[in-house]
Amino acid sequence: MPLSHADIADREQSILAGLYLSKYDSLALKSLGFDNFQESFNALGYALGSRPASIKNYRDEFDPHFPNARSGWRNRPMRAYCRAVLDRYGSLDFESFTGLVRSFFLLGSDIAEDSDQVEASSGSPSSFASRLITGLAAERYFERLQPQMPDFQDYVLENTTQWGCGYDFRLTREGRGPDFLAVEVKGLKARSGTISMTPKEYGAASQLRERFYLFVVRNFVEAPSHSVYCNPLQDSLSFRRVARTIVQTSWLSSV
Repeated sequence: MPLSHADIADREQSILAGLYLSKYDSLALKSLGFDNFQESFNALGYALGSRPASIKNYRDEFDPHFPNARSGWRNRPMRAYCRAVLDRYGSLDFESFTGLVRSFFLLGSDIAEDSDQVEASSGSPSSFASRLITGLAAERYFERLQPQMPDFQDYVLENTTQWGCGYDFRLTREGRGPDFLAVEVKGLKARSGTISMTPKEYGAASQLRERFYLFVVRNFVEAPSHSVYCNPLQDSLSFRRVARTIVQTSWLSSV
């Protein structure tokens, strides 16, 4: 049975991410679609509800045990809980370990089989993995900052990513009636890039107008920062409609 995230605690997932980066080094980066280690620390740290520095520290702690160019934490004993993870998972082969780490983000062990999503992303399975992890990291980034942001202070946050309503978060405030704020979050690897809105997201932005916010987290390859666009269809952003046709293959039989 393939390994999965089901019974692995949050902190242990972060430790395993560090172990994976240490053991498989550049192969691990390539498999997840990251350009460099700093991007992996940022994206994995936020996506796993940890800190980028924690992912780096876990990688460095395991480095003395693997043949890479880094010395890591060579002159200090390994922490007991990290030793337990190393003893349990350190012998995993590349394919099994990659499947385990991808399962933390609900990616299948062979994401090439997720044909619809990979084709729609116009990229390889590894670039699709990177986009999915970066998107999740951007959402966790917003959740972490929301209570301190002037536009969203004193609001109760509700995650709506599984609702299919055209935005990632609904924010409500006591005593303000049925009105709510909607926030759609996008993540970019670099300082700038292209973002896309689905028909549902565009429709929600058109309907909600000043109550719809686009929250863009950028520059995961270096240090994440963000931009906030209220009523983005009327803001400085300019959206153009792009239509794609995806060819699906199936096998039929008469019975």
